[in-house]
Formats: sequence, structure tokens, C-alpha cells
Amino acid sequence: TPATPAAPVAAAFAGSVPAGSVPAGSVPAGPPAAVAAVPTDAAPDRRPLRQESAAWLVRTALCVETRGGVLYVFMPPVAELEDYLDIVSAIEATAAALGPRVLIEGYPPPDDPRLKSFHITPDPGVIEVNIQPSDNWDEIVEHTTLLYEEAHRSGLTTEKFMVDGRHTGTGGGNHMVLGGWTAADSPFLRRPDLLRSLISYWHNHPSLSFLFSGLFIGPTSQAPRVDEARNDSLYELEIAFSRVPGAREASSPWLIDRLLRNLLVDVSGNTHRAEFSIDKLYSPDSSAGRRGLLELRAFEMPPHAHMSLAQQLLLRALIARFWREPYEASLVRWGTELHDRFMLPYFVQLDFHDVIEELQHAGYPFQHDWFAPHLEFKFPLAGQMAERAIHLTLRTALEPWHVLGEEGATGGTARYVDSSVERLQVLVTGLTGDRYAITCNRQPLPLHPTGRNGEYVAGVRYRAWQPPAALHPTIPVHTPLTIDIVDTWMHRSVAGCQYHVMHPGGRHYDQFPVNSYEAESRRLARFTTLAHSTGRIDVAPVERSRDFPYTLDLRLRR
Repeated sequence: TPATPAAPVAAAFAGSVPAGSVPAGSVPAGPPAAVAAVPTDAAPDRRPLRQESAAWLVRTALCVETRGGVLYVFMPPVAELEDYLDIVSAIEATAAALGPRVLIEGYPPPDDPRLKSFHITPDPGVIEVNIQPSDNWDEIVEHTTLLYEEAHRSGLTTEKFMVDGRHTGTGGGNHMVLGGWTAADSPFLRRPDLLRSLISYWHNHPSLSFLFSGLFIGPTSQAPRVDEARNDSLYELEIAFSRVPGAREASSPWLIDRLLRNLLVDVSGNTHRAEFSIDKLYSPDSSAGRRGLLELRAFEMPPHAHMSLAQQLLLRALIARFWREPYEASLVRWGTELHDRFMLPYFVQLDFHDVIEELQHAGYPFQHDWFAPHLEFKFPLAGQMAERAIHLTLRTALEPWHVLGEEGATGGTARYVDSSVERLQVLVTGLTGDRYAITCNRQPLPLHPTGRNGEYVAGVRYRAWQPPAALHPTIPVHTPLTIDIVDTWMHRSVAGCQYHVMHPGGRHYDQFPVNSYEAESRRLARFTTLAHSTGRIDVAPVERSRDFPYTLDLRLRR
């Protein structure tokens, strides 16, 4: 670590010089006019002369004020933790002797690896809570459970319901911060190959990026993947990985920051808004950025403490696995398949099952059922129907949102997010032969076999609503979506269902759902099996997109 002027700073904060540093009788007692001019390059720890303006000193003070019957004590900045604790001890002793209600505010204690911190910060729409680090699994369980319980007692919640009744997270992050008590203890500085393994594994298993994230995903989100930022990022990342020392090789702590800092960024080059943020790993900017910490940002606050603990247990198991055996597989070029196949619940679940099976093979007894709540919460059931031994299941799928261009706004410019496009997955079982076809708004679905006899899956991309600021503003709304089972021999629909994004009768909700029961009733009202297309239906050949072959994009159909 570069040398820092710790002693001058401490002296400046203290506003004095240690006893004995100035010999007795050296301070003149004459009038100000008799004082000689002081050179501007005076030593920072020099004691000022009488009535001399000491511009090089910063004097601090303890401020005390009574407000509303409470004694507020404003803490001054100090350089050492021991000094801060001495002040707090004196305040507590005085309060115990005099009996007033005391509230401490002001400057926080200085950074010290021996100190555990707990921060609560108001954010737009949420309360951000940064809990203290945990030494072991028992502490993680205690801290996480207590956090959820205290939030519930305070009238706060970790979930919300949208106007249409959809159950979602609060929008706040559930970011995981990993490291050691000091930078020297950090596993990512001791073993840079561990960070390479995590980045590579997350990249090759997109389910880890999308299953635990919030609604806002994609290249302009709060935690974009490496391959969502630039087209050549994987090529450059492989070059950086080739320079990462192996598990048994010595490494300088600054090396991993220099190799990855300009690659783990979003499309604008922001180093904080990345899936793997290394701002506090070993940044050259300041000592606050050299803590050996890695932040994983692609996590949203789940509604239950057990779901959060399952995420943390998964992360701990993967770190333990890669510490024993580094992950050295090549990076997969997903291309447009990332925002096509892995937007559908079926393939996210399939990929995540591979993760669980690999952990089981490595000796970690994970179970698929542990993460069933995460899959159901992320991809809620929209509806299902059966007819003539054919079963249809509709689930909400993922859709990346785009940030639009700058527009003039009061006091500056604004950039809107286009959330008007949504995606739905259609899973079909019992479909054999070529007699029956599945259509959406009379367009054939690009069904893909799943490997099971008679089972197929496809996605439907559609415009759910038409805001004034959106991509392709002239494309109308496609809802309600009418899914038909079409008999191609008889050229008619034998059964079908409809999916609405709002109330099917056109009712406008005045407020958000008050509880989960009202939200569920709104969701159930948006799906019906009593409607299907009428008249003759001639099913055209399926036109598969070269870029998105798993998805029917209704915006391309006139």
C-alpha cells in the first residue's frame, strides 16, 4: 500500500501538538505586531504562535444541542478508532450520570478492520440496509433472519404487487459482498483465479444471471453481463484471463484490478454498474477502494428469508468448489441466443438444474426443490388449459428493457426506459403428428422440441401497452393474446384461451392490490379459457427468425 500522510492528518484533526514538542518559553508574550512573519511552508505539526492565524490547522469540536427533549451530540471527525471510542464512552458515562436521552449523530467512526458496521440509507421507494459482515454460516442465518423479522415489525416488506396483480420484488438489490476482514485476507487477492472462475461460470450459465435478478435486465440494467456490454468483450476478456496467475502462482494485489477494471463495466463504462463489481477490490483511486471486496449485483431482494439464505448458500458452495478446483472452461459465445432462449423459464430452469447437478457431483448435496420458490416467483403461472389430450401452460417470461435516447425535461434531459414489450412462454405437451398446430393471434408459434415425446416450447413477444416514449411507437398493442389449438385438417380452432394484461372487461384499477389475495384475483381474472378464434383458420408455414428462433415477435406481423 502506498504511504499516506497519516501523522499530519492526525495532528490536523487533533488541532494540537503532542506535549513536549515545543520547548517552554519559546512562545513570545508580546503584542501581535512583534510576531515575525510565518513562512507559508511551515511544518504542518508546528504549534501556532499567540494570536497567530494557523491556516494549516483544522480544529474540531464536539457539538451538543437539545431538540425536542433529546440531547443530540454531533461527533467530530477523528483519525483513530480508539479516540472515537473514548468519546463515545465519555458520552455514555455522562448520560448515565445525568440521565438525559442522548442521540449520537455526525461523523461516523474511521474505517477499521476491527469494526463491524451496519448502515441504513433511504433510497427512492426502498430502505437500503447494509448489514455487517459474517464470519460463518450461523451468523449469516442469524443476520438474514433478524433483518427480515425486524423489517416486518417496522411495517416494511420485501415484496410488492403491481397494478395488474403480478407478484414482484421491491426493486431493491440483494447484493452479495465477499471478501476478508482485511485486503490481505481477501480470497480474490490471494487467489485471483477464483474471480476468473466465478466470472466464467456465471457467463456459461446464464440462469445464474437471470433467475435471481430484478425486472430490469439487459445491457442498460444495474447489473449487465459481460457479453451484454460490448460485442468484443469476450475476446478481450479471454486475453485478460490468460494473464491471471494460476492457483499456485504468486500475484501482486493490484494485478487483478488492472486486468479486469475496464472489462467489468456497463455500456457507458461505469465500473460499478456491472454484474461483478470490483470497485472495492483493489482500486488505485483511494484507500476506500482497496478492501479486497467483490460485489455481485445481479440479485434482487427475495420475499422470504429462506430464499435469500438459499442464494447465499449457493454462492458459498460455488466459491468453495472453485477454491478446490478452478473452473477453466472456455467462454461460450451465446450471441442473440442469450436474449432468446434464456428469456424463457423452461431453459432457465434447465440450465440451473445443470448447476445443481454439478454441485452434487462435486460433493455438495444441493437439491432442486430448494430453488423451486425462486423459479415460481420469477416466472409466475399465467394460466393453463387442456383439450384433446393437448395441454397448454402459459408462464411469464423475461424481457430486457431498453433505455431510450435523451429527451428534454425540466432542468435538463431525461432518458426513459421502454417497458412496453413483454414476453410469454407457451409450453405444449401431448402434441403428436402434424394435425394440430398452436397459434397466437392467428400466427403459428415456432415450437421447439424439448426432448420429451410430444412436448414443445416457444416464446411470444408482444406489445403490452403503448406509451408516448417507446421503441417503434406506431406499433399498436397486441393484447389480448388468443392462443388456439388449430385443427389443420378442419381449418378451425378446437379450443383456445385468452391472456390479458389488464382486466378483460376494461376496468381500470384505482390502486395497487392491498394484499396477496386481491393480487391473485387480478391475475386470475386476466386469463380465460372461454374464448378462442372463430371462423376458418389457414395456418401458414412457421417463419423462424434467424436471430430469435425460439420466439414469435408479434411486432413483425402486420
